[in-house]
Amino acid sequence: GWQASMKSGSLSYILPCNRLPVQLISQVRVYTSNGQKKDLGSEDTNRSTPEETLHKAGTGQDTTNAGQKQSFLKEPIQVKVKAVLKKREYGPKYTQNNFITGVRAINEFCLKSSDLDQLRKIKRRSPHDDTETFTVYLRSDVEAKSLEVWGSPEALAREKKRRKEAEIKYRENLFRNQRLLREYKEFFGNTKPRSSAAAMFFKGPGKVVMVAICINGLNFFFKLLAWVYTGSASMFSEAIHSLADTCNQALLALGISQSARTPDPSHPYGFTNMRYIASLISGVGIFMMGAGLSWYHGIIGLLHPHPIESLLWAYCILAGSLVSEGATLLVAINEIRRSARAKGLSFYEYVVQSRDPSTNVVLLEDAAAVLSVAVAATCMGLTSLTGNPYYDSVGSLGVGTLLGTVSAFLIYTNTEALLGRSIQPEQLQRLTELLESDPVVRAIHDVKATDMGMSKVRFKAEVDFDGRVVTRSYLEKQDIEQLLQEIQQVKTLEELEAFMLKHGENIIDTLGAEVDRLEKDLKQRNPDVRHVDLEIL
Repeated sequence: GWQASMKSGSLSYILPCNRLPVQLISQVRVYTSNGQKKDLGSEDTNRSTPEETLHKAGTGQDTTNAGQKQSFLKEPIQVKVKAVLKKREYGPKYTQNNFITGVRAINEFCLKSSDLDQLRKIKRRSPHDDTETFTVYLRSDVEAKSLEVWGSPEALAREKKRRKEAEIKYRENLFRNQRLLREYKEFFGNTKPRSSAAAMFFKGPGKVVMVAICINGLNFFFKLLAWVYTGSASMFSEAIHSLADTCNQALLALGISQSARTPDPSHPYGFTNMRYIASLISGVGIFMMGAGLSWYHGIIGLLHPHPIESLLWAYCILAGSLVSEGATLLVAINEIRRSARAKGLSFYEYVVQSRDPSTNVVLLEDAAAVLSVAVAATCMGLTSLTGNPYYDSVGSLGVGTLLGTVSAFLIYTNTEALLGRSIQPEQLQRLTELLESDPVVRAIHDVKATDMGMSKVRFKAEVDFDGRVVTRSYLEKQDIEQLLQEIQQVKTLEELEAFMLKHGENIIDTLGAEVDRLEKDLKQRNPDVRHVDLEIL
């Protein structure tokens, strides 16, 4: 039954027993059935003895219960109380101990750098790779200083509003000044030295795109003249093909220049995907402009055939176009071979994975151009030999089908890249083994490695750290004898709490340093890995 109660301070516990009262004052006591009391702490003489309590509790019971109680009381009962640290409730005031950087203190609390010189400075581990430590301030100190400077929270709020309005006005003036500067440069000429973005068009993919723009622009001009002279549907398709290639490659050049922009707060991971976006739009443009118009002109030729004039000039222009398109194709092939060799990939893997979308577009467009020239020349030859204009219209449909196939491939590969596909399993396995081989890592879970484009990888994993290794790493940097003296001086719960809080915070800092070290190792051993997110499990 639940008859006896045990009191310790202000707490009361109900013990299930056979009407055996046990009372505890402040320390552990042992009661025996013979009436002797073994005190392990201080005694309370005002409390009744166990025999008296038992006599009161046993009144009115039969002899059978008495015999059971006598046999039960032969063995001593020990009650031990475990000392537990009181749970602390963390309210809003506790967050006043949070740290804040100097930049945030100046921007959010409208202070000057001279105002921060009088505050307490705390050195903390820096989250940036270029610095080991940086200075932070207590948020409570910064808030108190802001009230001292501005007098009241209302005045501080008014100052924040005023600065926000001034910032909006500054941005408007900056936009206006940039527009005036562009107009000035257009009028007087830009004498500024060549920028790094412009230098991109003299090597690598930029060079390939610029060569293709120049050659395809000339091809479009001469093919257009040949179509006007002959009226051939195949020649019209070729002219449209060259125009589409020229416009698409100009779009690629825009994507290359935009991808070189530096990251900003709105785009912290940069603008490398602009190449894939430009290539995707280029694929859509080839389909709409090239394939669509070629199909349209071919169908019109089948429905309304008309005789074709002399094809001599058309053959000459097609021959020149074949040479120029072939030269551009060789430039693109050489660039892809060089890039694939540097990445350790085959030519086919490099193209299919769309590692360099701009060069891929030039390669596929020029390959399609060479094949379409051959198709157009063949169909025009059949038309001149047989006098049947349907062959020429079928050639236009064939060129349109070829362009549609190329555009579909470009749309598919660039869409896959923009969706954030995973890296190759072999590369992911190398990154995983590198992490698991570190002594501080016990296991890793939920590993994700995303190709952000242009050989830039973002790696994420949940890491189960070995707390013993982390603690040992912290102890290796401490004076063990001094630490032992601190332990020996701990006598009370308050001193124990202060000791554990001090070294617990230092161990957490050590864990953060281990995370930084692992991220740095991953980036150094794998240059493609630009962003690493390790979550502590």
